[in-house]
Amino acid sequence: MDPSAPLRLLLVNDTDRPMRQLRDAFADAGYLVIAQADGAAELLRLAESERPDVIIVDTESPTRDTLEQLALMERAAPRPVVMFAEHGGMPAIQAAVRAGVTAYIVDHVSAERLAPIVDMARVKFEEDAALKRKLADMERQLAERKLIERAKGILMRRRQLGEEEAYALLRSQAMRSGLRLADLALQLIHASELLD
Repeated sequence: MDPSAPLRLLLVNDTDRPMRQLRDAFADAGYLVIAQADGAAELLRLAESERPDVIIVDTESPTRDTLEQLALMERAAPRPVVMFAEHGGMPAIQAAVRAGVTAYIVDHVSAERLAPIVDMARVKFEEDAALKRKLADMERQLAERKLIERAKGILMRRRQLGEEEAYALLRSQAMRSGLRLADLALQLIHASELLD
């Protein structure tokens, strides 16, 4: 993304009132409103097709439909989400955060406060995304380690090898085959299951 380009926003109107004032406030603050969804039904489609930088939801209190659509979007096309709501309360805030809302702002704010709110949402979203990637990487490493341990156990039993010898054999075979150690371990496990 070009850092000098204005941030592209998708506005979601989850109220009966018009969004012109909020739309104008974002335009005055230097943002580019690329699309507007009237209600939750269009949210996922527009998030996937328009690929906005940030999604802004204006609501009195988040509805179940809106929260469900945000949760679907969080899985399919994650984006920072700022929700401006008339009503707070811990249950509403918790439900919104679980659905993927990055910043939950009760009541409307002045135009001067929009940029810091959007910036904070973007930073929090990026930090959360980095943590999720790190967690996924750790889970993958743990799963691969389990495969390697299981494959070592198979070699130790079948070839009467010690743990270090089994690992060395796995490693050298992976290098000869041009495979990752975990991929070779998985192949060995599958082959062993066929032979047992």
